[in-house]
This record gives sequence, structure tokens and C-alpha cells, in this order.
Amino acid sequence: MYNTHAHTRVMPNMGSYKIMDQDSIMLHGDEEIIEVIELSDAEPGPDDLADDLEDVDFEDGGDGEDNEGWETEDEMEAEEVEQDDSELTFSKHTGSVFCVGLDPATNAMAVTGGEDDKAYVWRISDGEVLFECTGHKDSVTCVCFSFDSALVASGDMSGVIKVWQVDTKEEVWSFEVSDLEWLEWHPCAPVLLAGTDDGNMWMWKVPGGECKTFPSPACHGNGKILPDGKRAVVGYEDGSVRVWDLKKGNSLHVIKGRDGHKGAVTCLASNKDGSLVVTGSVDGSAKLINTATGKMVSVFSSDGLRGTGSTSQEETNSVESVGFCNILPLVGVAYLDGTLVIFDLATQTVRNRCRHEAGIVHMQWEESSALVSTCGLDGALRQWDGRSGNLVSEYRGHAAEVLAFALNRDSSMVVTASGDHQAKVFCLQRPDR
Repeated sequence: MYNTHAHTRVMPNMGSYKIMDQDSIMLHGDEEIIEVIELSDAEPGPDDLADDLEDVDFEDGGDGEDNEGWETEDEMEAEEVEQDDSELTFSKHTGSVFCVGLDPATNAMAVTGGEDDKAYVWRISDGEVLFECTGHKDSVTCVCFSFDSALVASGDMSGVIKVWQVDTKEEVWSFEVSDLEWLEWHPCAPVLLAGTDDGNMWMWKVPGGECKTFPSPACHGNGKILPDGKRAVVGYEDGSVRVWDLKKGNSLHVIKGRDGHKGAVTCLASNKDGSLVVTGSVDGSAKLINTATGKMVSVFSSDGLRGTGSTSQEETNSVESVGFCNILPLVGVAYLDGTLVIFDLATQTVRNRCRHEAGIVHMQWEESSALVSTCGLDGALRQWDGRSGNLVSEYRGHAAEVLAFALNRDSSMVVTASGDHQAKVFCLQRPDR
């Protein structure tokens, strides 16, 4: 969800937040100093999956005031970003940076897209632009590298999708759909999936362009390809969730009604083997779904885990991001009010609550630890220990909300995207590294 410029749709829940410090008092004229008091601050194998996809049947388809002694807005903003923990700042964008991705093969390149209708592929080590993904007509809200980093895709809100060959920097494929909601590469084949605001899911072989569509009666989706590469899960605006067979093109399960959400699905994630999916919604709940049976297993809320029953009343605390821990039976659910709740799947209880200063936009577990990273409306990136709920580290440097971030493979580095028109590279330091 993002705020875009005038010629695009408005995507809510994002804003700029400033922290103002007044640490000095200026005396004027002949005022007499009576006393000075000092104040101190308190402290399956890839080849098998790719071969399987070869059998898919694709079809074509106020002025004048005396301001002496007061800080100006520019001065306050400069003071606010005085702490910059980043190693590098990418400043090529001229509008909010909405999305970011890392190349999975080397983790040496980033791709960012933004409100300025532009996407850039750039080198993480020095911020040098390798090439620009040109030709977009609206805010670029989706960017991603293919599984082998050979291709990079960029998509804008109007539905223009473009794919580029990374080594030659040439555009190799493009397509236009209705308003784009999400975009994702297959985990082990040059196959691209996208979801649009009319509820359709699209799948293309790239660069050949063979196309297959997965129509749905529901509108607006949020999708994810499961780790087996054979299925995808999509959540819709009417609160329903569908599990799709990518080869046959039909829905395997439809979760709706009592088992579905009461509001639009905002986010979803699968566990490592794809047997479970957790979905989040504007209704304030997160639901655990068995992808083999299509059955809803449990309902999570900010108050705790409610079993398999439906929520008793409408919630207002929207779920913004969800995710599974890879090494422990833990699920993280991040809420718009700034609460990150860690649920223990084994005991069916709330394990920890991690409080933030402002709303959370995105969360992500590290690949091989119980650390979870979060970003949000206060402009900070934080790392939490999912086992204890303790704050491990905090990184600052942005002057506006952090809208997205991407972790590298060994979780030693993160690239952030922000409403301050910048992307930043942070090195994550821990005693055990």
C-alpha cells in the first residue's frame, strides 16, 4: 500500500512521520540568566520442477511570523536523519521508492521501482546504475529477478510489465494487463506470474510469451507460488483464498465463507515445504490453511489464537505482513498498529509481542535463524529474536517510512525502499557473525 502521485490510484496507510527534538533554548536581548540546569537524556529439485512445467498447456491468450529561535522544517528534517546507519544510499529515484528485490544468484545487484514511473537495476557495492527499466507509464510497484538472476521483471500500476535480460541490458519481453497487483517469478523456471485487480492470475513463459490465465469471480488478489513450483495460492478482496494447479489451470481448493476472511486479503506466506499457508486480512485476523486439504486450521488475532472458529466481531487492526520461521514452529503476524505477534504453532499460543513505535509495513524471517526483521512507518528497520521477543538491533537513516526491504541470502545485509525517495544498504551486525 502506497501513496502515489496525482495521476495514479491512491494506495492508503502510508504517511510521513517526523520526530521533533528541541534540545536548546535561545535567550534574547538583556534577559538575565538566573540559573542553568543541565538535563541529560535517558538511554524438489529445480530440474524436475522445470521439466514438469514444460508439459503445461499454454494457450495464447505562516509567513511573516517572528521565527527567531525556532527550528525550520528543513532544520528539523536534517536533525532527524542525523543518525544514518546505512553503508550506501541510492538516490536516483525522484519519488517514493515502493519496491526492491535482490538478485538471488549473487546478491550483488538490486532492482528498485518507484513513484517516478522508473525502475533501476544497480550494483549494491557502489550504487552504480547498471541499466534503467524504461517505458513504464505509472508508478512501478513490482520488481523481481528470476531464479537464476538472468532476467529481471518490472511492473507498474497501470499493468505494463517488462522483462529485461540482465547481461545484455536489453528488453526481451513485454505485456500489458489491467491494473497490476502482484508479480512473481517461478522458483526454478523462466515463468512469470502476475495478478490483476479484476481477480485474474496470468502465467507466461518468457521470453516466448506463451500465456495461460486463471480467472476468478473474486476481485483483486495477492498471490504466492508455493515451493513445489506446481501450485500457487491467491487471496482475494472478498476474503476468499484459492489454491491453483499451475499445470492443469484449475483451482484445487477454495476457502471462503466461515473459513475465509471477512475482509480483503492483504498478505500471505507459505512454510518451507508449502504444506501450510498463513493469510492476513484487513479484518484483523490471520488464518492458517492446510494446502493439501484446503482446510482452515487456526485463526490468529492480535489478542491471541482463536482456534478454528470465526471471529466474533469485525476487527479494525489490519494485518500487513505474515511469515513462517524456517527453523522453529513459529509464525509472525504484523499489524498496522505496530504490534508484531509471534505465535507458537506447537502449543497453539502467543509466544511474544514485539511493540513498534508506528505501524509495521513488512516483516521477514531470516533463512536460517529465529531472527525476524521488520520495517514501518517510523522509518526504522528492526531485528527481533522470535524466541524471546527481544529487540536485537535497530537501524535508522531514512527520513520517511520504509515501504519494503530485501534480505540477502546469509542475512548479513538488507536493502530498504522508502518514501524519502531513497533506497539504502544496511550491513546487519550480530555478535555471532
